[in-house]
Amino acid sequence: MITSIGSFTVELYHHKAPKSVQQILHHVDDGYYNGVIFHRVIKNFMVQTGAFDQQLEPLTPSTNKLQNEADNGLKNSRGTLAMARTADPHSAMAQFFINIINNPHLDHKDKSKKGWGYAVFGKVVSGMNVVRRLSRVPTNDNNLPLKAIIIKRISRI
Repeated sequence: MITSIGSFTVELYHHKAPKSVQQILHHVDDGYYNGVIFHRVIKNFMVQTGAFDQQLEPLTPSTNKLQNEADNGLKNSRGTLAMARTADPHSAMAQFFINIINNPHLDHKDKSKKGWGYAVFGKVVSGMNVVRRLSRVPTNDNNLPLKAIIIKRISRI
């Protein structure tokens, strides 16, 4: 992933989160993330992307909501990528976040609405220093960076 503040590489967990990985790769292949901003940055927690372009216009994914795969045994640990969603456990589409620290409260606990957790589908394998720098940028009261952090390109390697 090439961003306006540097690059990092992620490994995707096809076998543990096949639907999430397939959906993310669909968006990667169609260029959905190119020019998208990190719209939610919370120091010592996570950074999130996939919802808005540089003009803060909301994006509309071309995919359907996913069945939550958070019961795959993977944990929301430092450097992992997970599907973002609404209060509906099965509402993830294109947004994802990177955990800056271990976030066990986001892990799957049970199949109740509050217990589902957030599906981990990958991990940063190089360039975590860039992600940490991203997590420390100044933000407004809504956790939006004061200076846009833009995804220039995501591609498969």
